[in-house]
Amino acid sequence: MINTSHALTYLYLLIYILLSSGVILYNKWVLSPKYFNFPFPITLTMVHMGFSGVVAFFLVRVFKVVTPVKMTFEIYATCVIPISAFFASSLWFGNTAYLHISVAFIQMLKALMPVATFVMAVACGTDKLRCDVFLNMVLVSVGVVVSSYGEIHFNIIGTLYQVTGIFAEALRLVLTQVLLQKKGLTLNPITSLYYIAPCSFVFLFIPWYMLEQPHMDPSRIQFNFWIFFSNAVCALALNFSIFLVIGRTGAVTIRVAGVLKDWILIALSTVIFPESAITGLNIIGYAIALCGVVMYNYLKVKDVRANQPASPERNSERVSKDWKFEKKSSDIYVPNDGSNIGSEMKGDEEAPLMPSSRLSHIGRTQVNNQTNL
Repeated sequence: MINTSHALTYLYLLIYILLSSGVILYNKWVLSPKYFNFPFPITLTMVHMGFSGVVAFFLVRVFKVVTPVKMTFEIYATCVIPISAFFASSLWFGNTAYLHISVAFIQMLKALMPVATFVMAVACGTDKLRCDVFLNMVLVSVGVVVSSYGEIHFNIIGTLYQVTGIFAEALRLVLTQVLLQKKGLTLNPITSLYYIAPCSFVFLFIPWYMLEQPHMDPSRIQFNFWIFFSNAVCALALNFSIFLVIGRTGAVTIRVAGVLKDWILIALSTVIFPESAITGLNIIGYAIALCGVVMYNYLKVKDVRANQPASPERNSERVSKDWKFEKKSSDIYVPNDGSNIGSEMKGDEEAPLMPSSRLSHIGRTQVNNQTNL
């Protein structure tokens, strides 16, 4: 019989899978000219950033749910601004891809996330080139190439947008480790939104003014307040569900949930969007890529377990304590193992309010130190 604690954990995982899939499908529906017909991805992303920034401000400054970190101008200028720039870029390119390629194909391309992160980590000196990991990356790349070859409605522009967004996200993950963690600074989901969302909004304003604003004719734009509001609320809820999942599971469980979500999303997208038809070659290529991703995750989990302290009970208690929403909780965390947060898992660009993957983009090392459910 499943006890209450496990039932609650599975409920949080289900909520995460539903919200993550829902946000992706919702974004596609809003942006697609065949459906709601709002082909302005930068504008949609700015709506998300503005909404998340306002909500985070009220939670931090008005309701005082959490205490803001001790942010200096130096940290903001050297850490938050560059991270926000690449975060904004990854969302911009990722959302633009919805205009050109199907949701199913986008999910298959996202299998490249470990490859992009590994390449960026090696280039920045935060990870070492290893033969076993390199072979896994080659396997993933071959799988994505096969899947792309089998795509019926292959579009080079949409593919380039998505791949560029993946590499921008990978570089943001590496910068998070290099810049923020070296300064001993970690942010929870609320403080992350509080500092990064407004900065990302400003970065997005420049391409919006140059690329989308001249083409936005108010008489032709279909605007519905409740659609944009509910879209932003769903994205914000996704970020908080990620926080809840982090507090109750380990890295392995979240990886498995992420893979399950990808398959569910690919199947759902073919039903909701008939143009998202997939071929047998798509499935074969994605399966090959997924084998590489699974092997890569196994190697990373093995590395984390090898670096674990002798007392896992104490370490688990430390992780749980670090992730609590306490006003007096420390906002400073110094990782002990120096593990690479960026190379742990694929990125979820579909979570527009939260920089990150299936884990909070900052403080991921805290969770990776425990691998049991």
